[in-house]
Amino acid sequence: MKKVIKKATIPMAAFFVVAASGPVFAAVGDQGVDWSVYNGTYGNFGYAHDKFAFSQIGGTYGGSFVDQATYETQVASAIAQGKRAHTYIWYQVGGSQEVAKAALDRYLPRIQTPKNSIVALDYEGGASGDKQANTDAILYGMRRVKAAGYTPMYYSDKPYTLENVDYKQIIKEFPNSLWIAAYPNYEVTPVPNYSFFPSMDGISVFQFTSTYVAGGLDGNVDLTGITDNGYGKQQGQEVKPDTATPATDEGQDANEVTPSEIQEGMTVTIKFSATNYSTGQAIPKWVKENSYKVLQKSGNKVLLDNIMSWVAASDVQAVDTGVSNSTGNTQTHIVQSGDTLSGIASNWGTNWQELARQNSLSNPNMIYAGQVIRFTGGQSGATARTYTVQSGDNLSSIASRLGTTVQSLVSMNGISNPNLIYAGQTLNY
Repeated sequence: MKKVIKKATIPMAAFFVVAASGPVFAAVGDQGVDWSVYNGTYGNFGYAHDKFAFSQIGGTYGGSFVDQATYETQVASAIAQGKRAHTYIWYQVGGSQEVAKAALDRYLPRIQTPKNSIVALDYEGGASGDKQANTDAILYGMRRVKAAGYTPMYYSDKPYTLENVDYKQIIKEFPNSLWIAAYPNYEVTPVPNYSFFPSMDGISVFQFTSTYVAGGLDGNVDLTGITDNGYGKQQGQEVKPDTATPATDEGQDANEVTPSEIQEGMTVTIKFSATNYSTGQAIPKWVKENSYKVLQKSGNKVLLDNIMSWVAASDVQAVDTGVSNSTGNTQTHIVQSGDTLSGIASNWGTNWQELARQNSLSNPNMIYAGQVIRFTGGQSGATARTYTVQSGDNLSSIASRLGTTVQSLVSMNGISNPNLIYAGQTLNY
């Protein structure tokens, strides 16, 4: 989401009027986050009290599509952690219903969050000079979302909306459907500051900061219970999507993994309730905001990559089951600075055209650092695979990227010192 600073001061009473205007579900007052590819393969929550996440599936920039390769894994990760997962689409359609149609045709069939969950249209750039045309393009999209069986929402900030959109038309047809951003400053803000609430009718979700935690993360609060849509309404009820999709299925499977079932190759997060590593040292909060591969398991302890620390298995939560990594058929690569699609393809023994096809890349020359590239090919576990070391790589990050372990890379490549690898080196895995 775009980083915005808005200073529209209103009396506190106005918030309660807005909040009371919607249905009263258990989720009123719940906080959550929103993610794009910049939040990583599995996303990151800010606090133990977070209850939901919006993940970007992709979007259109005036007709050019940019898909988010992290969407499915982020949805699965949120559900695995017992959160409510929702979707948003970058909706830079201006006033064109033709571009809007192309975007909805592309993304609605790919939604992985459950029926009735939120599908928000992120309209914060590229507006045309025709306010009514902009509004019509947004309404067209929201009607398509509703017809597909999801809850439509409109996301933006107040000044951009007032300048470019007749939002009264939106809330007349879709009451309480606004998700509006307004930030008082860029200081770490763990709870909403309602002195800076954007005073508009129809707001159900208030994005109150882009610095929810140090380093940046969007923080949101649900004012009406709308983030319950698609999920159980009872407080404390286990998250059970009411439709079956690959991402929600994977998330549910991971949600049911017990500490004794945690095993090497799985991706996990450290629970916010965890206090200490197995050594007794305190676990910093920032460590709990990220995800890690399990490198080893010994008794009731697991060794996690990147931090290279042992943690009690009861203090971690699986966010995937490790199944996709164990098959050896699907591989992933996180794009590094200087990477090209042809270079990545060469490492996997394929071509850039196939990677472009499998990852829905409309322009194979436009890949970016942090993007996740996937390849499902005809390689078997017995077929040798190679990876070329990039500048800034280490064995831990490479192992995580390739779905293997540091120990396996060391063994397969005869590495005597795991800390000494160099750019251009070819590793078998």
